[in-house]
Amino acid sequence: MSNTLVIVESPTKARTIRGFLPRGFQVNASMGHVRDLPTNASEIPTSHKGESWAKLGVNTADQFQRLYVVPKEKKKVVKELKAALQAADRLLLATDEDREGESISWHLLELLKPRIPVKRLVFHEITQEAIDRALAHPRDLDQNLVQAQEVRRVLDRLVGYTLSPLLWKKVAYGLSAGRVQSVAVRLLVQRERSRLAFCSGSYWDLKAQLEHQQQGFEARLTHVAGTRIATGADFDQNTGGIKAGLAVRLLEEQDAQALKEATARQSWRVAQVQAKPTIRRPVAPFTTSTLQQEANRKLRLPARQTMRTAQSLYENGFITYMRTDSVHLSEQAVAAARRCVEEKFGADYLSPKVRRYATKSRNAQEAHEAIRPAGEQFRTPRETGLSGMERSLYELIWMRTVACQMADARLTMLTVQLEAGEARFRATGKRIDFAGFFRAYVEGSDDPGAALESKEVLLPTLQEGDQPICQSVEALDHQTQPPARFSEAALVQRLEAEGIGRPSTYAAIIGTICDRGYAQLTANVLTPTFTAFAVTALLEKHFPDLVDTGFTARMEGTLDQISQGQVQWLPYLKQFYRGEKGLEAEVAHQEQSIDPITFRTVALEQLPCVVRISKFGAYLEADHDGQSVKANLPSDMTPADLSPERIQELCQNKLAGPEALGVDPETGESIYLLNGQYGPYVQRGEATSDQPKPKRASLPPGIETTSITMAEALDLLRLPRRLGDHPQGGRVEAGLGRFGPYVVWHKGQGEREYRSIKGDDQLLTITLERALELLAIPKLGRGKRTPLRELGAHPDDGEQVAVFSGPYGQYVKHGKLNCSLPEGKTAEDVTMEEAIGLLAARAEAKGMGKAAGTTTRKTTRKTTRKPAARTTKKTTAGTKTAATAAARKTTGKQAAKTTKKAATGTRKGSSTSGRTTVATTGEARQATRARRAANPSAP
Repeated sequence: MSNTLVIVESPTKARTIRGFLPRGFQVNASMGHVRDLPTNASEIPTSHKGESWAKLGVNTADQFQRLYVVPKEKKKVVKELKAALQAADRLLLATDEDREGESISWHLLELLKPRIPVKRLVFHEITQEAIDRALAHPRDLDQNLVQAQEVRRVLDRLVGYTLSPLLWKKVAYGLSAGRVQSVAVRLLVQRERSRLAFCSGSYWDLKAQLEHQQQGFEARLTHVAGTRIATGADFDQNTGGIKAGLAVRLLEEQDAQALKEATARQSWRVAQVQAKPTIRRPVAPFTTSTLQQEANRKLRLPARQTMRTAQSLYENGFITYMRTDSVHLSEQAVAAARRCVEEKFGADYLSPKVRRYATKSRNAQEAHEAIRPAGEQFRTPRETGLSGMERSLYELIWMRTVACQMADARLTMLTVQLEAGEARFRATGKRIDFAGFFRAYVEGSDDPGAALESKEVLLPTLQEGDQPICQSVEALDHQTQPPARFSEAALVQRLEAEGIGRPSTYAAIIGTICDRGYAQLTANVLTPTFTAFAVTALLEKHFPDLVDTGFTARMEGTLDQISQGQVQWLPYLKQFYRGEKGLEAEVAHQEQSIDPITFRTVALEQLPCVVRISKFGAYLEADHDGQSVKANLPSDMTPADLSPERIQELCQNKLAGPEALGVDPETGESIYLLNGQYGPYVQRGEATSDQPKPKRASLPPGIETTSITMAEALDLLRLPRRLGDHPQGGRVEAGLGRFGPYVVWHKGQGEREYRSIKGDDQLLTITLERALELLAIPKLGRGKRTPLRELGAHPDDGEQVAVFSGPYGQYVKHGKLNCSLPEGKTAEDVTMEEAIGLLAARAEAKGMGKAAGTTTRKTTRKTTRKPAARTTKKTTAGTKTAATAAARKTTGKQAAKTTKKAATGTRKGSSTSGRTTVATTGEARQATRARRAANPSAP
């Protein structure tokens, strides 16, 4: 029987695919990339230690040869893959279908060097039909896709490893630059500069509440004496005044109040009524970019979490591949979506014709298919059994896919012009005549004030000449607002529109920007930091191409051409890095002319200070009452938080010195309240040469700088606080650490047990009784869950059988074996007998032997069914040694023969990755006979 080895990236994907493959197929996971360029000196092989280019990992002087190494954490994976390959007679590489997946397959080939037939298995969804089609049509590795991904990796390494050390020297240590990252940071900085330079304008208008035929409605002032009044769009953001050349009237407060009084006394008349029919068509199904945007708008999911959740849905067979630029749907998907429309909404809501969508994004990659529910029959969100965020994201994908084949929404837009003396008002409304696709999905907006398209705004039935009754008129003051900061969704949308990077990388880029301190993500808004301003200014001045959106988009276009075989990768790399104006020459030329003092200084418009970047963080320099003052800035302060009032406050606090709360009665030293880089803290005494680090304590949650008392400050400085003795021995204390307040049980001999203080519990008031309650709560490690219900001990081995709740629903667990509860079963009503039956069926399906295989798996090394393969040394040696030692205790020759036979039989197994097969019944019986012959009293 032939044995085919299939390699995928993740264990979850391997587990799902295994259920769709016939007998004779073994699925192993590579756990992502199995090798990469070295990340530190310890990974560089000894043979390359002396090479000047080894740390870079790319030999730019020799055809850009790459130095690939297997990271320490991947060596075991590679060893297991090689062992599995020895038992196979065919290799199928089933990594993802994009460029990165193609690159992973290429690296596997280069590393494993198989001597058996190799093919590429490509599918965009994990369903039986898709796997069958892929098996029927395997292909060869696409070298163009591989080269495009390899060039991308080399470009990222060259830019990062060439510019980052320069930033360390000229700005601050630990900073990084990136081919796409730096452009994204510049977009944030440019938007913040616009906000800082923005000049606000003020204007007034009127809002009237009217009534006609006992139905109220609202109208807004638009004209006075035939002249349009000014609105926010008419202001120049650089001056705060009306744009030049506009014939509009700016209402001041006194004008608005006078008009208010006049119109309230006037009779109102309908001058014109317009009803304009309009149509709204559904948007295309999701691409990677639009999924990230909508998940951020509707579910408030960060891009990284969206991609992690989508990856899990894909690997478990719920959706199609989640990294795609295409909005295309296959014929099967279109048919499935149209069936859903008819079944869930009725035939009236089905689009008369099949809708086709064309990809409009710049530099779209190889077209796959849009993100949609997997399979030829779309499961409804309820039918999936999903829960939590996975359920929400799947529902979003399901609704958008179904909506794209629904009928248009038909609306009537209503506009009513009203006159009251010389003032003209306008009332607008919207009537939904046929909801169409609105029944399933309405696209979100980045503007929180924007009304959803599906929301009606009804007006009473009005005709020209009607005289509605004015209930009230209100004068309203408005201030023009600066451009909004980028949300994650808005930044993703902008990057895609500019053709910068790939949607599949946006989540990682935004994560890196925040992790490296270039931006803070607060309330779903990205705010650039002082470091972002400094680095962007340096790159704009000396390396403008690298932060130019057009230049970066052209690079993406070139990578697309390489993937299509239209451009040769090596000449392009040579020109980019070693050309006359290449990166290497530019860095060497510019480095000498970059003044560190200049680019460690951030000058903000309209602020009476400069901010400087140091290795200890940012600080400001300002003139205050004729004195030059330097004051540290809190680590979480951004340019957006720095105002003239805040600058004055920081300067005054610096000049006044630390605020003394009082004197410690025990030491006679003053207790100060200070504000440092990482927030407020209290300090006993002052720093001197004899005592450079006086006792300090941060303010924990619940204690504010405006309300802290001397007693609280003393209590903080006395931490840790002894609460008492533990009933089982040892002392219990409360303290404050880098991760916040905690209680600790000192068990003795250096052993400690910690619990965090959270919720209503307070560090300075927590009692011994409450601390003992916290310590009694089981401490769960990463990934561990609290059982919903414990069913009892398993009859085979005595291990606990329990029901847990996971991301895919409730499941029963025994040892290392999990099995989902069937539809309709819950933790409350499942019995032990039912659980044992489910576990036994799951164990049999996984080829693990009886009853979860827990006992057998603990005593048996991993082996394959294939005989005559190489054995695991440890297993063979251990079995042979034990059996031989037992044989020496017997005098009969038969025992020795049996021992030899048992040891030989054991050597027939082999070690593989991800699949465990127990010894055959015959081999087990031989080993038992040998043991009993050697020791008749043995079990």
